[in-house]
Amino acid sequence: QVQLMESGGGLVQAGGSLRLSCAASGSIFRINAMCWYRQAPGKQRELVAIITRGGSTNYADSVKGRFTISSDTAKRTVYLQMNSLKPEDTAVYYCNADLVTLVGGTLSYWGQGTQVTVSS
Repeated sequence: QVQLMESGGGLVQAGGSLRLSCAASGSIFRINAMCWYRQAPGKQRELVAIITRGGSTNYADSVKGRFTISSDTAKRTVYLQMNSLKPEDTAVYYCNADLVTLVGGTLSYWGQGTQVTVSS
């Protein structure tokens, strides 16, 4: 069993900041990459940021320069620092991990999601 536990969502005014966290636990042998996705009402889920095991990062154009993804390998935790938030950043944010389990399978896991609401 693998669990992803997210935290850090909430309500913030435009221009403000929030920091999301996602901790992975369970039968994990190796984490290959961790990502943040988001889904706004009536829209498809979109990739926001990704960080690989080697530390490479990539961002959606809409968040470049405002969001920063980082990870703590020892804690198996990924963070998303969100600055200069805009109302259009309002969405449910989901953590995703691509990992190898202790039984050898490579699978993708999702967190339960955390709501981020940015008021204008």
